[in-house]
Amino acid sequence: MQSKKFLTLDDVKRIAAAAEAEALHNQWAVSIAIVDDGGHLLWLQRLDGAAPISSHIGPAKARTAALGRRESKVYEEVINQGRYSFLSAPSLEGMLEGGVPIMVDGQCVGAVGVSGVKSPEDAQIARAGIAAL
Repeated sequence: MQSKKFLTLDDVKRIAAAAEAEALHNQWAVSIAIVDDGGHLLWLQRLDGAAPISSHIGPAKARTAALGRRESKVYEEVINQGRYSFLSAPSLEGMLEGGVPIMVDGQCVGAVGVSGVKSPEDAQIARAGIAAL
């Protein structure tokens, strides 16, 4: 039987705190979502001033990154290059930059999705959170 790594609540809190610190440092009002490897929501926080829709987009980006085991930006690029049929991919709703998988020893253990500012900035916040691990 294989062993599987997973995110603990302490891991999630550490990621969330680092992501929040990055957002606040840059004065970015965002929503931060953290999911497990199956895309199940473990954490969601909407910073003061973040648009309500960001609390839906952030988790969707995280879920897409976790289920696909790659940054959500990859899907956005595929669609932007004309492969519109990819919009029908099942269970993938957040196909915009800002979802970043959490990889540990080559295994995806979850993902962080951020929404509220420009997509590269969303991804910057997600990466800052992941770096706290």
